[in-house]
Amino acid sequence: MKNDGYSIKDWPEDERPRERLIKLGGSALSDAQLLSVIIGSGDPTTKRNAVDLCRDLIKNFGCFNQIDGASVKELCSIPGIGEAKAAQIKAAFELGKRLVSQRAEARPKFGCSQDFVDYYSPFLKNVKKEVVRAALLNPKLKLIKDISVSEGILNASVVHPREVMVSAIKESAASLVLVHNHPSGDPTPSQADIEITHRLRKTGEIIGIKMLDHIIIGDGTFYSFADEGMV
Repeated sequence: MKNDGYSIKDWPEDERPRERLIKLGGSALSDAQLLSVIIGSGDPTTKRNAVDLCRDLIKNFGCFNQIDGASVKELCSIPGIGEAKAAQIKAAFELGKRLVSQRAEARPKFGCSQDFVDYYSPFLKNVKKEVVRAALLNPKLKLIKDISVSEGILNASVVHPREVMVSAIKESAASLVLVHNHPSGDPTPSQADIEITHRLRKTGEIIGIKMLDHIIIGDGTFYSFADEGMV
């Protein structure tokens, strides 16, 4: 049944998204209905209910990945989506990322490059600028600490081996893995990526902290320096 009324409160109870979620679970809701539960209300100015607004969002951005990658300003370009609703949406996606991350973190150790990709992809795959992170590991390859190295354009002047290794020494790390994204979606390493990998590996050899890998995350794919025999 199609509901064209502005207020969802006027819908039959078994068709209201919140009530359906409580009764049937989240899997019974469409993408727009799930988002409507998050933003909670429609827009009285445009006379569009929460489901209508969320349909507009999905239609405009195409998929959840694109909505996740959109800024608050971009979300607010949809009529009826103000800063408060945009913030609610961004918070919901961040919670989802942290849930995925916690599941990955529960693993006893990182066993291969794919494990690092699974852990970091929720945070990096839709980001529009390059973000560099480092996983500091104990001798059993368990994560001691995840540190943020830099944000912006990746080049040799931004990522300093000294700063990465100081954190690794402070946390008594046995090894580390550098992870960053390519917003273009192509994980092929640049010359700067190769140079930074070489510098960090050499620095690690000097102080006794092994650089196990440098992983570049793209759009649905990744490049591992270790898998390619580059470290």
